[in-house]
Amino acid sequence: MNAVGIDISKGKSMVAIMRPMGEIARKPFEVTHNHESLFNLANQLMALGDDVRVIMEATGRYHEPVAAVLRHYGLFVSILNPIVIKQSGAGSVRKVKSDKKDALKIAKYGLDNWIVLREHTPMDTTRQQLKLFSRQYNMYMKMATSMQNNLISLLDKTFPGANDLFDSPVREDGHQKWVDFVLEFWHCNVIAELSEEDFIDRYRLWCKCNSYNFSLAKAQKVYDASWNLCPTLSICQATMMLVTSAAQGLLSVMQQRAAIKAEVINLAQMLPEYECVKAMYGVGEITAAQLMAELGDIRKFANRRSIVAFSGIDPTINSSGAYNSDSNPSSKRGSPHLRKTLFQVVSTYLKKSPPDEPVFLFLDKKRNEGKPFYVYMNAAANKFLRIYYARVKEAFVNASSLDNE
Repeated sequence: MNAVGIDISKGKSMVAIMRPMGEIARKPFEVTHNHESLFNLANQLMALGDDVRVIMEATGRYHEPVAAVLRHYGLFVSILNPIVIKQSGAGSVRKVKSDKKDALKIAKYGLDNWIVLREHTPMDTTRQQLKLFSRQYNMYMKMATSMQNNLISLLDKTFPGANDLFDSPVREDGHQKWVDFVLEFWHCNVIAELSEEDFIDRYRLWCKCNSYNFSLAKAQKVYDASWNLCPTLSICQATMMLVTSAAQGLLSVMQQRAAIKAEVINLAQMLPEYECVKAMYGVGEITAAQLMAELGDIRKFANRRSIVAFSGIDPTINSSGAYNSDSNPSSKRGSPHLRKTLFQVVSTYLKKSPPDEPVFLFLDKKRNEGKPFYVYMNAAANKFLRIYYARVKEAFVNASSLDNE
């Protein structure tokens, strides 16, 4: 048994090799993250024999090249949550923090938990990609919201209410009718200076060029509305540049967001539990992908309580001797992105109030008991996760049985 503990840093790592009974097979040594160094490391580890397991912490993106190279050469690689290593203890009362000690601590954890170590698989790589794209999607969502608010604020000075003239949703390519409209008609006086017939002809041509449906009634409504507005910025080159630049920026972000969304869904569909998760009430295409990205493979959780604790919505415990606190906050130990997604799902239950859904019935029960808003929302998220765990685990079992057949 050779446990290889790797303490990952940016651009370099510290490697320690331990055997049972605390025997240090090789003193900790440093490896840089380039092809030659990682190739030499893989050769050294393969020379130790067949019984070699590499253990490292999940540290953002820094561990990925190390794991990819070692897996390429057929080595067993296990990637763990850093909290698990931290809570395992170092076997010493001294408080020492160094890369060498951390590498030895990781190797010791690998020996102590040799049997339960889970190997990193290509499916885990897909899940990591899904998480990356999902978080990029969230970032572009925030950017789009901010830029949309900025554009509406500018339009209040040039074309008040232009964003309310059209209710068309965002298309799959990222375009939205009112955003494209203000690129062409950025000021209400641009319309008011035209005759009604000229505007209708121009609007018809614009709809055709941008693949939108033309409606004569809508064109007349827009023309009439432009006469009753009071813009505070006059028509000039600077004003046009300000409004169109904001609209083009928003359109660009929305297009990039649409492209990332398509890739998120494509990656999610490659995972076996996607259809099962998407079929759950309150979960759509993108929400299912976000849940799967943040939770990962549920087979790594021992039970339902584990998945709740991982999400950080489990109540903390505060008791000692005769003291026992009855009201404790959530641990919030896990991913805030996951808790946000869970809140969105539970909000759907709250808005739709489905009478035959166990999550809503549980939420309604807690609400009727007089629990505060965030308490019953948190309790409903807890209930949802337990159902999620059971259904996805069953989906894995069914998929496994089909593969065996």
